[in-house]
Parts: sequence; C-alpha cells; structure tokens
Amino acid sequence: MAGIIIKPRSRIFHGHDWVYASEIQKTFGNPNPGDVITLKDFRDRPLGTAIYNPESQIVARRISRRTQSLNKDFFERRIGQAIAQRESSGIDPRLARLVWSESDGLPGMVVDCYGDHVVLQTLTLAMYLHREEIAEVLVSLLSPESVILRNDSPMLAAEGLEVEITMLHGEKPGPFIVEAPTVEGGVKFEIDLLDGQKTGLYLDQLDAHTAIAKLAKGKRVLDCFCNQGGFALACAKAGAASVTAVDSSEPAIAATLRNAELNGVVINAVKHNAFDFLKHCEDQYDLVILDPPSFTKNKKTLNNAMRGYKEIHLRGIKLLDRDGILATYCCSHHATRELFLQNIVSASVDAKRSLRMIASHGQRLDHPVLPAIPETEYLKGFVLQLMPSR
Repeated sequence: MAGIIIKPRSRIFHGHDWVYASEIQKTFGNPNPGDVITLKDFRDRPLGTAIYNPESQIVARRISRRTQSLNKDFFERRIGQAIAQRESSGIDPRLARLVWSESDGLPGMVVDCYGDHVVLQTLTLAMYLHREEIAEVLVSLLSPESVILRNDSPMLAAEGLEVEITMLHGEKPGPFIVEAPTVEGGVKFEIDLLDGQKTGLYLDQLDAHTAIAKLAKGKRVLDCFCNQGGFALACAKAGAASVTAVDSSEPAIAATLRNAELNGVVINAVKHNAFDFLKHCEDQYDLVILDPPSFTKNKKTLNNAMRGYKEIHLRGIKLLDRDGILATYCCSHHATRELFLQNIVSASVDAKRSLRMIASHGQRLDHPVLPAIPETEYLKGFVLQLMPSR
C-alpha cells in the first residue's frame, strides 16, 4: 500500500489524526487523491491507515491505527457504532447528528437525521468518492424515506470539491414538521432540507434550548441572531411574558413566524441587523440571548471576531433589567472557552456591571468531543446573571 512517512514531533505523535503537508517527510508508492494510504513514522514503524488528498492542506486523515480499507463492512461498523453511542447517551437517533466526522472515526462524513429523512455531507474527497456506498449503508441501518447529499459547506473548496445538493435515495421531500423535545409538549419546526438554506434546526443547541427555556417563565426575552427561532420558540412555550426575536435574514424571520404559528405562541419577530438593534434598542429585558453565526473561520480574523463579540456583549449587558440574565454562545473553534469568557468579562467591566455565572454549555452529546483533536470542540456558551449594584 502506498503511503507517507511522517516527520518527528508531528501532531499525530500526540494523539491527533491529521497530517499536514508540512509534516510529511516522504511520499512513497505514488498514491492518488482519495486513496487509502499507510502511515509510517521516521523509523519506518506503522502508524495506521489514512485517507489521502494532496490538494488539501490536511494531506492525510487517519481512519485506523491498523490496516483498514474503505468498504461496506467498514462503513456499517463505524456508522453502527456511532448510532449506538447516541442511543446510549439517551439521544433519540431520529432527531440527531448520527455521525460527526473525526469524532466517530469517519473524517469528513457528517450524517444528520430528521425523522424519516437523512442528510449526508461528505467534506473529504475519499468520503465523497464512497457516497453511494455510504448511502446504501444508511438505508440498511435506518430505513429512511430519503437520503440527501447536502454538500454546501465552504470547507469543500479545501478538498477540491464542488457544491452539490442531490438525492441519493428516495424522493425529494417537501417541507415537513419535526418536533424537538426541548420543553414539555415539544417544539415543532418546519424543516426544508432542499431549499439551499440551513435546515432551521441546530441539533447541537437542543440541550441549550431546554436549559434556557427553564429560565424564561414570566420573563421578557430577547433572542438575537434567532435564525428560525430555536431559543425564542422554547422560551415562548415555557411561558415567557414576551419574546422578541431578531435576525437580519428575511427567510429566517418568515420561518420564525411560521414556527410560532405551528406552536401556538406569539413572537415579535424583527428583521434587523442584530448589532444595530442592540445599539439602538431602548427596551429592557430579563433574558437576553446572543447566538450569532461564527464570526471567524480562521486564526487570522480572530481579533476582529473578538471585537464583534465584545460589542454584542456590551450592548446585551446594558439591556438587562435588574437580576437580568445573559445567555451567550460562540460556535468558532478558534475562540476558546477561556478567550470567550474573558471577552464577556471585558464587556461587563466596560458596562460597569458585575455578572455571576449560573451555567455553562457545550455542544450536545451527538457532537462528541475528542480531547486529542481540539477541532472537534467548537460550541461554547455561558449563562450569567446581573448582580445587584455594589
């Protein structure tokens, strides 16, 4: 089998599964892009098997510490193990991320299940080349009505892949309803898996929706960057006195209003740039939720991103009434928990307010974190309460 020899002190010797171009000492056997290759250390000792793409900055991603092929048996075993992990964590596999890339030993494969429909992303060349085989395994294990290939991530470019949304199994589903068990009685969402937009339901935040809804009863709630209403709907159903949801996207606001009607709740959905809304808002709130999209995809723009986070934190804190609660989230791997928390502290100092932490959140257990691969952890959130003036 063709392969690569890895330089000393590379990250793979510390438990990571990635090999960057700068970490390769030698390539042997003339492997092709998308091939499975063998990994060896600088003393010619085997390190396992990886998928290979010289077009990517991450040239190799290890799939096993032993010799391994990408075949139907491999996919059945790994996907089956991933589903079993969700079930053992108490997560309903019919509304869950069933495969989370490296965290499930399937680099570049992401599988989300929404009831009778499954969405597959193949973000590495090797997984893309096996997409039909993967779809067959998903049909065998899950018996879904449809399997959709939804390759619309910006990460595809790094692997030399094109954007593609297509059916791999079954008929195209129209918009349909799923129910998330975030509050008593559930929260209904209209899902459209083929409209080219996000599905409207962030599976990684379902636990946070539940936790924040428990704080919302009788409160005036502001949900900024609401997308299609995840936090706003949960708070409204939990008995909030009022809920205002803000997003700059017209489709997101329209979807929030449709979802509110589905759930029999009233939400004041406002199409507005959240930064500007926070800056000019004259109302006071008991609970302010900030859940923006990632402000940075790389280290180069991290400082600019932190300035953006500080601005929304400062504005959000100033809108809190007595004993008010700020719930704020960051979905960028590059902004660490420590950096994000310090950003909140800095904003509270500028606002001349004191905050006490009452909870911290991370991604749901269907997005497992591998400590040896820090990139698998991206979502962090803090819930803080305004302290009395001192």
